[in-house]
Amino acid sequence: MGESSSATEIFRLLSDETRVDILCAIAVAQSELEQAGSGPAELAFSDIYDHVDVENTSKLSYHLGELTGTYLRKSDEGYSLSHAGERIVRFILSGNYEQPESFGPEPVDGMCVFCGEEALETRLSHQFFRIDCAACDQQVAGQPITPAQVRDRTAEALIRSVKLQGAEDYRQVRRGLCPECGAQLSAEVLGLPESPLPDADSFLVTSQCDACLRTYNSPLTYSVAYHPASIAFYWDHGIDVTTKGIWEFHEYVYDGRWASEQVASDPDEYEALMQHGEDTLRLRLDSSATVTATERVRRESREF
Repeated sequence: MGESSSATEIFRLLSDETRVDILCAIAVAQSELEQAGSGPAELAFSDIYDHVDVENTSKLSYHLGELTGTYLRKSDEGYSLSHAGERIVRFILSGNYEQPESFGPEPVDGMCVFCGEEALETRLSHQFFRIDCAACDQQVAGQPITPAQVRDRTAEALIRSVKLQGAEDYRQVRRGLCPECGAQLSAEVLGLPESPLPDADSFLVTSQCDACLRTYNSPLTYSVAYHPASIAFYWDHGIDVTTKGIWEFHEYVYDGRWASEQVASDPDEYEALMQHGEDTLRLRLDSSATVTATERVRRESREF
């Protein structure tokens, strides 16, 4: 298939069960043949024929020809999965097209950013991991989750995996990299005068991917939670923020330990403050929510 192939043509290739079997068989065979540091193994035609239930070599040759260029790469050494082939076959093998097992409600540590109560519960809702406050019925956090992520994990292990995934996603978004497709993100800071969040942080960072159209939103202070300066600041105080879920930061905003304000205009600039004990971390951000400077100071009395 050429570069101009439509999405319909590309996915039509997978309507044949034999082709799906070929992709899966190649992935399985590669995992059995690969050695550490050797890169993906390339399978000869005969190796693939041994792994796939197909009527004859002519049929296999036809199907390989259809898959090559989109889902497979071909060289003198044999066949291997292309990027699209890797993505689709891992999706199939992991069973991420299935419905995840039910989960929750389960109590989870943290404070509601809206009412201040420690009454958070987590559950799955349509392949979405969400945390709600049982006291005020507000959703306080959420992120997509895969069936493979839920499968064979205890509640504790699942919540831990969500925390780690969330931290990684936030770090990629902060660097302008879409966690979903890898394309570049554009970001802007929006003022929310009617925000339901505490007054300490009334700014929203919205990051848009023009490739896959995924949007990522977070309060301004949360957008820098996993910045290296923030990680180091809290590490020096005995706190590893990289192991915390985003909902575990709600108490910092609710009680004013995290705050933000606009400090300049034309161009717009912002400042996020993180306080711990007598120490304060200041992070200066530009209009695209990129951190341009950081400073540690002894805490000052300051109102927002």
